[in-house]
Amino acid sequence: MPIIEGTYGLLAEFETPSQLVRAAENAYAAGYRRMDCYTPYPVEEAAEAIGFHKNEVSLVCLIGGLLGVAAMFSLETWISLWAYPLNIAGRPYFSWPAFVVPAYEWTILFAGLSAAFGMLALNGLPGLSPGIQCAELPHGRDQRQVLPVSRSDRSEIRSRRDADISRGLRAGFSGGGGVLIP
Repeated sequence: MPIIEGTYGLLAEFETPSQLVRAAENAYAAGYRRMDCYTPYPVEEAAEAIGFHKNEVSLVCLIGGLLGVAAMFSLETWISLWAYPLNIAGRPYFSWPAFVVPAYEWTILFAGLSAAFGMLALNGLPGLSPGIQCAELPHGRDQRQVLPVSRSDRSEIRSRRDADISRGLRAGFSGGGGVLIP
C-alpha cells in the first residue's frame, strides 16, 4: 500500500484483545507514542501497552480548590476589614469562623470547574483526531479491537521515507488488518 502525502497514520483492527496488546507493545517498542486502543470493554493490559500514565487532572483540581478557598477568604477579609466594616454586637471585624462556610463552598465550586475545564484542556478537546473520524473505523461492530497509530509522532519517520508505518508496523500487527488513515 503506497503512502499518500498527508496520511495521519495506520488503523489496525484485531479479533482478540491479546492481539491488540501485542501490536500496541510492538508499536510502543518501535517508538510510537501517539496511539490509542478502542475496545468494546476495558482491557487493562492495553493501557499499560500504550504507555498510559497517571493524568494531571487531580493536580489541576487541587490547585483550583486552593485558589477557590484563597479567593473567597481574601474577598471576605477585604469586605469585612476595609470595604464595608460592620460593628455587630462588639465582635471583631475579622471574624474568621464566619468565613469558613462560604470559603468551603467556593473551594467546591472552583475545584469542580477546574476539574471539568482542566480535563477538557488536557485531553485536547474539543476536537477529534483523524483516527476517530476514519471511515474504516468499525462503528457498528461490537467485538473488534482497534489500534490507531499516528505517524506524526516519530521524528525519524521522514528519514525512513514513511514506509515504516505501512511495512514495519503492519508486519508487527500479525492477525490484524490495517488501513492508512487519511
